[in-house]
Amino acid sequence: MKKKHLEMFLQQSPTFPHPQPSLEQYQTPAPIAADLLYFAFQHHDIQQRTVVDLGCGTGIFSFGAAVLNASSIIGIDKDPTSIALASNFAQKHNLQIQFYVQDISEASFSADTVLMNPPFGAQKENLHADQLFLQKAIKHSSVVYSFHLTKTVPYLEKFIDSLSASIEDSFTVSFPLKAQFSFHKKLVETVPVSCLRIIHSSAEERE
Repeated sequence: MKKKHLEMFLQQSPTFPHPQPSLEQYQTPAPIAADLLYFAFQHHDIQQRTVVDLGCGTGIFSFGAAVLNASSIIGIDKDPTSIALASNFAQKHNLQIQFYVQDISEASFSADTVLMNPPFGAQKENLHADQLFLQKAIKHSSVVYSFHLTKTVPYLEKFIDSLSASIEDSFTVSFPLKAQFSFHKKLVETVPVSCLRIIHSSAEERE
């Protein structure tokens, strides 16, 4: 599947009906999701791999992994409404994906690849949530693709190194944050966000 066709398919993904600020539920735009998915696909980390979409929201990374021929896909999120929307979409399009309602602290899995756009950890209720997601993803997979505020990457690089992993590649996008919560002052605020490819030595041997 060409990247433009992947993006067109992802445009159909369900959106959050009532986004929760405490969960930092910002929809990943289809073009940006396609960027991450194709980046992972070109690194041979999706096709015929076991993939986990951690903090999957309404499932956009899961859907992309499915059409890019992952061997198995699991989507995990603590919000039951998001999981219901993701499950319905997968059934409608005959995508073989397992979705689970689970908090990050309870999730247990084993994967080749984790794809995620975790909370940036900017809200009081979610401070350092990005680090919790990274800990879980790195512990239970060989390769992680994860979006983070670009300004936090120098700190996260040290944090990731402490988890016996390293950032092997990355790219940066302009991520639009639409005004959907009461504290937003602009209709759209665009922030630099980096997609990190984080890898273990075991994954390096696989390549």
